[in-house]
Amino acid sequence: MNMQGNQKKSFKSNGFGIKNVISFINKNNTFFVFLLLVIISCILTSNFFCINNITNLLRQNAPLGVVGLGMLLVIITGGIDLSIGAVVALANVIFAFLIAEGYSLILAVLITISVGVALGVIAGFLIAYQKLAPFVVTLAIMSVARGFSYIVSKGSSIRILNETFLVFGRSYILGIPTQFYLMIGLFIVLFIIFRYFKYGRLIVAIGSNEEAVRLSGIRVNRYKMSVYCISGAFSAIGGLLVCGRTGVGSPLVGVGMEMDAIAAVVIGGASLSGGKGSVVKTLFGVYTLGIIGNIMNLMTVPAYPQQVIKGVIILAAVLLQKFSAEKKNK
Repeated sequence: MNMQGNQKKSFKSNGFGIKNVISFINKNNTFFVFLLLVIISCILTSNFFCINNITNLLRQNAPLGVVGLGMLLVIITGGIDLSIGAVVALANVIFAFLIAEGYSLILAVLITISVGVALGVIAGFLIAYQKLAPFVVTLAIMSVARGFSYIVSKGSSIRILNETFLVFGRSYILGIPTQFYLMIGLFIVLFIIFRYFKYGRLIVAIGSNEEAVRLSGIRVNRYKMSVYCISGAFSAIGGLLVCGRTGVGSPLVGVGMEMDAIAAVVIGGASLSGGKGSVVKTLFGVYTLGIIGNIMNLMTVPAYPQQVIKGVIILAAVLLQKFSAEKKNK
């Protein structure tokens, strides 16, 4: 009996207990869901692992990845940004308009990103300093940005004839789309900021307990405003990536992208109440969502059922995060 008891103690002490396994799965559920989806996709269709499909998957979801990073920052502080899809459309149209008007590529890119930052400044100021609800403010910015995108484009698409930009949007390096490298670069930068810089730690602290951070002498409003500025800039970059892939500026792009970004961040383990989020898991959340859309397209699932499935996945992800949090607190 003593020998069996010692074996059980040894088993648990080595970290192989059932509770430890469950805890490990809960902690890394984003990665397990991603892996499970890859396996299911391979079973359902042989076309999934084709080179063309994988490269398309990487390139098509690069804009969502960039936009999702901005959403991650906002959600970590306990906010929400419903304007990002409209800002993507506005940036998309403004860049195409500027190129059509003969502006240089660099100047057009800078102006486009500046527009995204400006909208982020407005949203951040109203939310941080005027204490307005993020939902209402960003909903209003969404309406304004979408309206301006139609005004600038006059309701029609604008072709982009700059070959240098189009080459960037459609080129490959070592068989991997160039846009994917840009997205990964931004992920790495943000990962380093969260891991090694004061800014990242304060953003998380504000989301966890804003009042405690304020009482410690930190100017919380500046940090809250900054995340909306970054979200606006990343949304503009997302719009540029869409331009590079499609070759046109259209006011119709970005519709529903804010919901996809929220879903990707939540699937990546972020808490909608703030104070929790992971850059790496957000990346996996983006491509988990991308794989779901990709496999449904390969199986010729109509667009409307796809929206239903995405909604169910968001609810499942929120419930999974709630379950994981409850397990952790016990």
